[in-house]
Amino acid sequence: MPLRAPATQPGSGPAPALLVLEDGRTFHGESYGAEGETFGEAVFSTGMTGYQETLTDPSYHRQVVVMTAPHVGNTGMNDEDPESSRIWVAGYVVRDPARIPSSWRSRRSLDDALRDQGVVGISGIDTRALTRHLRERGAMRVGISSTESDAEALLARVRSSAEMSGANLSGEVSTGETYVVPAAGEKRFTVAALDLGIKANTPRMMAERGIETHVLPATATLDEVLAVEPDGLFFSNGPGDPAATTGQIELLQGALERGIPYFGICFGNQLFGRALGFGTYKLKYGHRGINQPVMDRTTTKVEVTAHNHGFAVDAPLDRATETPYGQATVSHVCLNDDVVEGLELRDQDGGLKAFSVQYHPEAAAGPHDAAYLFDRFCELMAGSEGGEA
Repeated sequence: MPLRAPATQPGSGPAPALLVLEDGRTFHGESYGAEGETFGEAVFSTGMTGYQETLTDPSYHRQVVVMTAPHVGNTGMNDEDPESSRIWVAGYVVRDPARIPSSWRSRRSLDDALRDQGVVGISGIDTRALTRHLRERGAMRVGISSTESDAEALLARVRSSAEMSGANLSGEVSTGETYVVPAAGEKRFTVAALDLGIKANTPRMMAERGIETHVLPATATLDEVLAVEPDGLFFSNGPGDPAATTGQIELLQGALERGIPYFGICFGNQLFGRALGFGTYKLKYGHRGINQPVMDRTTTKVEVTAHNHGFAVDAPLDRATETPYGQATVSHVCLNDDVVEGLELRDQDGGLKAFSVQYHPEAAAGPHDAAYLFDRFCELMAGSEGGEA
């Protein structure tokens, strides 16, 4: 967790800050947000907007986010758009932060929100150069400090900090107890949703479709899922390495054996892949932002989608795979690099049993091209094939 130091005195200006990557690349800038020191995995997000949703997305737990857009904080922070109860990023890197937010919805500045929650950041650095470095060298550990001026000393601490590979983090961001989000209007379905780092807009979009969502902790058992008497099972987005997770995979396999319709998002897609017998691997620098092109191979339509993932499923694009639960195929693919972005599971008659996507169809922030996937889930639970609504 970030180490918070006393705030800069009014009128004294921001303190100098230092950013050091684990390969030794160093950037000098100014403190932004809380003063102190923090460590995490350096990743970059390509969204031009939506920084409030990014900051409060639990999937960014233990990651230091570099914003590729040069101007950040223009609309401040409001009370309507957070995707969880707190800011989750381990650190924040911007080039030109807004001096004064300008939005009728703003309740506080981004700088104040980061400072109030103890999130250490840095501004005034060349984020283009930093992003190009991460694209060439890959995501890596990083440290930001406004209390350390010796780059070599900070580098030593960076190299001794935790890595993302092998990290099991969903339990650190999950709810502590089950809660229910009721359907809006007439109730049509009951869904058991495993909170691996769920975003607030996901159960909200389910509610709009008549789904009563029971949000369960990441540690929930199959018996606890079955006690909900669900029409469907949902696994959310979340942080960490899917290869370090076992309990949720066993739960999912038990649900598939019982024929419970399944829908997974992001981390839920990776765990679905592993439950089907596929491997997962770490991407060089991942996909993060709200402008990623994905093709739905079941309809051949291209969607502009929101992403936040550093791991991917290793499944063949050119053929179906027989699994103990049915026939699995890759349903969605990223058009930038052919990374698997979705999976489908069908029975021997071709009927859809379960599906998942690697990106974020709840679109907060982001485009709404993929909202039809929630309709597809409803159709699956209703017993129909499931297609674009």
